[in-house]
Amino acid sequence: MQRRAALVVLGAALGLIGGGVSRPETEVVLYSSVDDYLLRQILPQFEKQTGIRVRLVGDTEATKTTGLVQRLIAERERPRADVWWSSEAMGTIALADAGLLEPYTSPAEKDVPGGWPKDLRGANGMWYGFASRARVIVYNTKRVTGAGAPHRLADLTDAKWKGRFGIARPQFGTTRTQMGALRAAWGEGAFGAWLEAIKANGVRLYDGNSAVVQAVAHGEVDAGLTDTDDVWAAQREGWPVDLVFEAVDEPGSSRWWSPGPLPLPNTIARVRGGPDAEAADRLIDFVLSERVERTLAASDSHNTPVREPLRSEFRAWAVPAGHAPGTAAIAAALAGALEQCDAVLGN
Repeated sequence: MQRRAALVVLGAALGLIGGGVSRPETEVVLYSSVDDYLLRQILPQFEKQTGIRVRLVGDTEATKTTGLVQRLIAERERPRADVWWSSEAMGTIALADAGLLEPYTSPAEKDVPGGWPKDLRGANGMWYGFASRARVIVYNTKRVTGAGAPHRLADLTDAKWKGRFGIARPQFGTTRTQMGALRAAWGEGAFGAWLEAIKANGVRLYDGNSAVVQAVAHGEVDAGLTDTDDVWAAQREGWPVDLVFEAVDEPGSSRWWSPGPLPLPNTIARVRGGPDAEAADRLIDFVLSERVERTLAASDSHNTPVREPLRSEFRAWAVPAGHAPGTAAIAAALAGALEQCDAVLGN
């Protein structure tokens, strides 16, 4: 509710207009699941630089990307959006597979020696990935030490954590991405066994990653799965939480071997048949620019940049490298992973 209210305020600040009013020629419509405090830093810069007004459509914390994906699907015959900017990749891949995105090559590629990283470029040039967060384990610093916190997802099956950990509902957001990654890494059988094990160990389900962090901070549970930016946001509020990047094991070294931190790139794309392709391209180019990557890296979210000089500049927030599956492998495993989650954990 707070995030929806914030988006309304942000929309007013950006000069957005309601339904039924004719669209000015210098307007671009953006559908985005990115946190509003980041959009508030970036979109006014674009408007000032280009003179193009941004009409923003966001969604709630609980449904995040999933709700916007469904909206774009519903509007496919008469698209209203020009640009899709998501805080993760799976919804973007689903839209590309459904034929709702158009290929685009941005001049921003020239800024990256050797080209844009392959795993951050959609099939047939349908989308770009950039500015990544990561999945982490959050723990309550008043109840758990860093050494005593879980360091692998397999640890959450240990009796010492019975009833003491939580995750966001896997049907939405980056938790669903992590479930797809685990099935891709472990296989159907081992992933299903892990789900059964955490259920038996009393896993608690919450409506979003920020709700997990809040539950940890308030001592409702002692640890949980969330994203880097949610932990750093809680620390800025003085909450007693810290994070652990998952350990990195050799692939296949055990049934539930740890792939390490799962990167979560932002993704951006042009909506097929959107009202203003030229304005869409200008917004995409701006968002992919070094200027915006620097803004995201320096922001409270501390996103990891694509450009190596920027990664070096913001190394204090670097995410350890691991063996996490790529976006294509995760997308291929996602539907099966969610079916297993529904069967074991329910809705």
